[in-house]
Amino acid sequence: MSDKNSKNNSLDNKDQAWSARFAEPVAELVQRYTASVGFDQRMAMVDIQGSLAHAQMLAQQKIISNDDLTAIQKGMAQIQAEIESGQFHWQLALEDVHLNIEARLTQLVGDAGKRLHTGRSRNDQVATDIRLWLRGAIDQIDSQLTQLRKGLCDVAEKHAATIMPGFTHLQVAQPISFGHHLMAYAEMFARDASRLRDCRARVNRLPLGAAALAGTSYPIDRALVAKLLGFDGVCANSLDAVSDRDFAIEFCSVSSLIMTHISRLSEELILWMSPRIGFIDLPDRFCTGSSIMPQKKNPDVPELARGKTGRVNGNLIAMLTLMKGQPLAYNKDNQEDKEPLFDSADTVLDTLTIFADMVPHIQVKAEAMRAAALQGFATATDLADYLVKKGLPFRDAHEAVAHAVKTCAARQCDLADLNLDELRAACNLGQQAQLIDADVKDCLTLEGSIAGRQHVGGTAPQQVLRAIAEYRKSL
Repeated sequence: MSDKNSKNNSLDNKDQAWSARFAEPVAELVQRYTASVGFDQRMAMVDIQGSLAHAQMLAQQKIISNDDLTAIQKGMAQIQAEIESGQFHWQLALEDVHLNIEARLTQLVGDAGKRLHTGRSRNDQVATDIRLWLRGAIDQIDSQLTQLRKGLCDVAEKHAATIMPGFTHLQVAQPISFGHHLMAYAEMFARDASRLRDCRARVNRLPLGAAALAGTSYPIDRALVAKLLGFDGVCANSLDAVSDRDFAIEFCSVSSLIMTHISRLSEELILWMSPRIGFIDLPDRFCTGSSIMPQKKNPDVPELARGKTGRVNGNLIAMLTLMKGQPLAYNKDNQEDKEPLFDSADTVLDTLTIFADMVPHIQVKAEAMRAAALQGFATATDLADYLVKKGLPFRDAHEAVAHAVKTCAARQCDLADLNLDELRAACNLGQQAQLIDADVKDCLTLEGSIAGRQHVGGTAPQQVLRAIAEYRKSL
């Protein structure tokens, strides 16, 4: 708030919507402490949208006149134009977005503006506004999530046969394809999209008509308002309608999971971009340099996304803590629901938008990936499986290959570097050494290893391409 606005924010109680009950004005510090207009004014457009639907219903039910409805519609059109142009004067003393708009409407159209609040309370009004706003935010996030998923599919398709090491415990485990690795993240984000849409269904219920907590004695038509605003139905219980914030908590939970998946991907991008690993590079526009070290190219976008995940997780905890001790119905505590909700939505949307642009432009260093896959005896399990297929029990095969790995480690070579006789001797199989034949070389190559995973969910290039084709149908 500017100093100029602050001078205009000291209103007498008679200017307040609830003034008649009180004998002295609200203290200036209390005004600042209790006001929410500094952050809830971003709901102005949905507040106008909800008010227009409410007014249309009131007129249809003969609760207000058609002339009043026309005046309200014209006044709201002017208010919307003032807000969009930045000319609207927000007043701290009017507490929130709702009273600011109502006060301006009354200033413009007189008594018709005063009649708008018939049959509703700020309690059901704010609950409606939050749901309208969040529904729009969810749709934006879902759209960017879809773009990110498409980008992952595109890169995965190009690299369905690009070999890299798969890791467990951050140790080389088995060869996989880079496309297969990226599709693991696509699966995570698909679950996020599913959860987001489930959340939207629970967001999309109309609280308006619950009034303060008990409903209203006016002959309102809640179903009409729900239809006008695109809600799937109405909240069934008036107490729950005004006090429920489960939908906001659920959204914050979904946001935390989205950011957790983003953070895991970010961690890998950061590791892969390190010169010590060198699997990928990111375009310059997603990176920054150092103020002192001229050679540096820092993956700031993934690092910040990793950091912002903690902030979004904190918003979820704040929302859960906010609600845990509240009795029915509405309490002023609920004013604190908006900032964490807004912050989570903003952070997730911005992050997904950037990642949807960045991921398709990941520069893959296939040779570095392949070279890394040749380290750490990545085909050891393939050799064990080979012996099992020849009739050796798996535990015996496991031990035999462990002997071979021990020999290779001492010689500083790979299993594939041993000739047939050396491999038989290294496996320490005695009379069963003849189980190892010339065809063993097929399973010891990286290409042979990944090609052998020919089943649903496997890393064989054909299976990766099939999985991508199936995945794209869901988009």
